[in-house]
Amino acid sequence: MIQLSFEEQKGQRKFVVAWSITFLVLFPVLIALGLLMRLNQGEIIAMQPTTFYAIMTLHGLGMAGVLFSMSFAGLWYLIGTRYTKLSLGMGYFVFALTLAGVIGLTVATLIGNYAPGWYLLYPLPFVGTSWEEWSNGMAIISLIILGVAWIIGSSHIVSALAKEYDGAFNLLGWQYLGKKEVKREVPPIAMITTISLIAGVMSFLIGAVFLLLLLLKYFEPSLSFDPLLLKNYVFFFGHTLVNITLYCCLGWVYELLPEFTGREWKTNKVLVYSWNCTFFFILFAYFHHLYMDFAQPMIFNYFGQIASFSSSVPASAITMFGIIAQFYHSKTKWGIIPTAFLLGVAGWAIGGFAAVVDSAIAVNKILHNTMWVPAHFHTYMLCGVVLFILGFLFYITHSKAEQERNKPAKIGLWLFITGSAGFLSMFYMGGLNSIPRRYADYASSPIASTHDTGALLAYIAAIFIVLILVGLLTMYASIIFRLGADKRETL
Repeated sequence: MIQLSFEEQKGQRKFVVAWSITFLVLFPVLIALGLLMRLNQGEIIAMQPTTFYAIMTLHGLGMAGVLFSMSFAGLWYLIGTRYTKLSLGMGYFVFALTLAGVIGLTVATLIGNYAPGWYLLYPLPFVGTSWEEWSNGMAIISLIILGVAWIIGSSHIVSALAKEYDGAFNLLGWQYLGKKEVKREVPPIAMITTISLIAGVMSFLIGAVFLLLLLLKYFEPSLSFDPLLLKNYVFFFGHTLVNITLYCCLGWVYELLPEFTGREWKTNKVLVYSWNCTFFFILFAYFHHLYMDFAQPMIFNYFGQIASFSSSVPASAITMFGIIAQFYHSKTKWGIIPTAFLLGVAGWAIGGFAAVVDSAIAVNKILHNTMWVPAHFHTYMLCGVVLFILGFLFYITHSKAEQERNKPAKIGLWLFITGSAGFLSMFYMGGLNSIPRRYADYASSPIASTHDTGALLAYIAAIFIVLILVGLLTMYASIIFRLGADKRETL
């Protein structure tokens, strides 16, 4: 553990509070956008397709960006107050760039009606569009700004850790694999952070190449690129971003859960093998998004299925076993934080299993363009990442005693869980009933059962989203009033 002065600790806390407030404001707004989409699909309201797809674009890009940014902020706080000093000036620069990117993207979508979806599949952003031409440039530049911010922030954390622990090889835990005695223990959060953020920087760089090519096309329309190559770029970026968001949050669980169970969770050979394998698999599992591209080399499909299946084993199996070992006979008091962490791991497992099912080529042929796909990634984001974030927010605002006896927050948590389970069930049922994804509504469907079932499931899902918001705002009441004060341990 590093030693920080009172002013340094106060500065790091103010920094994470700034990120937390940003998340607390933006997250329910993005949920509300999702509610509008489901209300439209449920035929409760009526909006133009151009509006629907602009909202869908902001909702998808916004959620991915906001959740990753908060997972990054949590890592910054824990790493910067415990294991190595991080530059607050650099942190606020990353924060400012992130806000600028978010504002630009919001203007492009809600005012310019920019609506190609999060994937921006070339040549879609430039051919047959329904949005303002200027919104193309603004959205692309805003996403580049976000990518630059994340590259700078991630590189700063990894480089600071590498300097503290004498190199990246030590951070990856390779010294644990030899016969020599380990001179200095590497905490799991440092290893997981390094693996996650290195993979993240690689994906951000590929994403930057993709976006720069789009920007060149925006300024020089005569240029043309290989659509399949650009699709590979964007799905490598998007799939990796979502995965590392989850893994960054898992770093918190390894770090914070022992404070509630009273048991150490140290780095060992098994942990090193599992997370180093995970680094390899998360770079290649994205191939399962490309099964439908018949022009792709066939070996990519087989490799994608193997990597997708294999990625579910190392880190997930070891982490889940570790969670069980942490809680087993630990006499943990079930406050908000350990409950949120345990349920978050469960959500990750359920969503991950659904993703592995879909990554099987034979199954993917049936489920690929159905609601099953948003079902699985909403599961591990909403019931995984968001629960980890909520647990972290309670950690920085509540003492152990306060989070144990906070009954309103506990009620809010279970309302959130209940609403999430119902909302996600409608997605899974939609997938099993072949309800297509990315449809603004089902009114034009020539199959009556698709229209009726799709609209009904969307209507029910909207009700559960309201329950999610009620639970979320109930927890907000406990978090917001404590953000400005230092956390105090009380008996």
